[in-house]
Amino acid sequence: MKLYIKNMVCGRCELAIITELKKMKFTVISIVLGEVEIANNLDESQIKTLSKNLKIIGFELLDDKQNRTVERIKSLIIDIIHYKKELLKSNLSNYLTSDLGQDYSTLSKLFSKNEGLTIEHYFIAQKIELVKELLINNDMTLGQIAIQLNYSSTAHLSNQFKKTTGITPTQFKKLKVLIVKNDL
Repeated sequence: MKLYIKNMVCGRCELAIITELKKMKFTVISIVLGEVEIANNLDESQIKTLSKNLKIIGFELLDDKQNRTVERIKSLIIDIIHYKKELLKSNLSNYLTSDLGQDYSTLSKLFSKNEGLTIEHYFIAQKIELVKELLINNDMTLGQIAIQLNYSSTAHLSNQFKKTTGITPTQFKKLKVLIVKNDL
């Protein structure tokens, strides 16, 4: 049986889901962001219990196809940005169309309707979140980050960062230093 789960964004999320399923004595066959296949068939009572348990830890069981498609789009984007950076050089719309087997304009309209922003804006926001993470936890220069995330230039990354966050990457790094000093 396949389960579709909202808010899975990383390996830690996968571990949390596996732990919850094992507590309920379900056998996990496979897991990827947003999807879990289990060996068990669940009755209505088990589904309600699982749904309640997942909500407690910040996840949501998805039951309709549109929500599953939107979550799959989000999972694919997160996967590209964090784990399959070589795909950053490919065309996002072609990749999503190929993986989901649906026309991009249909996917785009569905995503915008459900999320209140475009697929492109979500993609950019996720890239900028990774940029922030790299600026905080890494000694990479902005130029190195721009190359890693397939930006055409450091200036393009810097402009997109400022447009998204309201501050420049340099200002963000200074904020990080202030936060670290105040925590000590």
